[in-house]
Amino acid sequence: MHGKIVGFEAFDIRFPTSQQLDGSDAVHADPDYSAAYVVLRTEAGDEGHGFCFTLGRGNEIEVAAIEALGRMVAGLDIGDIVRDSRGFYRLLTQDSQMRWLGPEKGVVHMAAAAVINAVWDMVSKLAGKPLWKYLADLPPQELAAMADFQYLSDALTEDEAVEMLRRAEGGKADRESWLLEHGIPAYATSPGWLGYSDEKLVRLCGEAVDDGYNLIKLKVGGSVADDQRRLALARDAVGPDTRIAIDANQKWDVGEAIDWMAALAHHAPYWIEEPTSPDDVLGHAAIRRAVAPVRVATGEAVQNRVMFKQFLQADAIDIMQIDATRAGGVNENIANLLLAAKFGVPVVPHAGGVGLCEVVQHLAMVDLVAIAGDIGERSIEYVDHLHEHFVDPVRVVDGSYRAPRRPGFSSEIRPGSIEEYRYPTGSAWRRLAGGAVDQA
Repeated sequence: MHGKIVGFEAFDIRFPTSQQLDGSDAVHADPDYSAAYVVLRTEAGDEGHGFCFTLGRGNEIEVAAIEALGRMVAGLDIGDIVRDSRGFYRLLTQDSQMRWLGPEKGVVHMAAAAVINAVWDMVSKLAGKPLWKYLADLPPQELAAMADFQYLSDALTEDEAVEMLRRAEGGKADRESWLLEHGIPAYATSPGWLGYSDEKLVRLCGEAVDDGYNLIKLKVGGSVADDQRRLALARDAVGPDTRIAIDANQKWDVGEAIDWMAALAHHAPYWIEEPTSPDDVLGHAAIRRAVAPVRVATGEAVQNRVMFKQFLQADAIDIMQIDATRAGGVNENIANLLLAAKFGVPVVPHAGGVGLCEVVQHLAMVDLVAIAGDIGERSIEYVDHLHEHFVDPVRVVDGSYRAPRRPGFSSEIRPGSIEEYRYPTGSAWRRLAGGAVDQA
């Protein structure tokens, strides 16, 4: 496998989802789902597509960071990257000058994820495999070598990771067959956006059950009274057997989270997600102790593997929610999956935003087949938005993600969608120019 990267192009792509309050929660009241998108090209004409997810304003900052990192990969050979992917990860995340902007967090780290994911999209296309299959087929030593164990050795060493992956080799073929037949369960977030009316909430909850979902999620944190009412309506709509998770999107202080959850406890939520700041490890631990047996979940805004290590070491979470574009792309998420397997915590990935369902399914699938090695409590978030803009859109059938068969990372956006939703010159934005959606 070889090919020199000779060019790249970055795009600011935004979808006006705030018009219908899709994606609204207690903190993010008016999101416009957006992608800072990159296309890498080789001298042979091969392409790799990647992106990171934002909520609109500031997407241009991510694009600028991608352009800065893109210049660093121009001239690299794909074969060399594959042979030393940890070194490639460090090139983009530990540059001696740019790391001052992080290190390994924030805008630059998310931009690194976009570029790293574009590389693995290209690599798996060249291998003729969907990314989950490409990763699952790697020998244990090669899969472990993708992760950066710097700052992790007090919790997980590379030798331990290799041994874990070797143990997971047993039954791997059977798990892959099971995956191809059954998929991975999805859970539905679409019914629960905070800006939706009660009528829309009830309708979408009923439709989710009819479509085969046995877990839905509601946004909370506006007011206790509103949360009480909406949880009661949702329970009436889905019946007694469907689980209901709730998500505060970082809204509360620690004490406030404990008190608020006490007021909602009689609704028996399956988990409380992001009850406080995503950086507050000890706060999550205190909340977890106080709200048990309700589970505590977090991860979509956790910035890197070191934070996940601490959440796990502190017994602060019951469910780990990786994001495919928040941390440092495929490489860092391999480290995150290995950490979760070491500590026996199930990974239930965050998805929903534009393209996140498409890409994170690959990580959940390699986790099932080659890393954690069991389905357990695992599922993947699903939101029925914007999939039509992707060349290889996610497939959810009877409430389960079906394994992608097309080579690549499922990250490629259709050219027509790029042209229509490129900000601010795309036709969709020209039609809306000058109104409340203006984000300049």
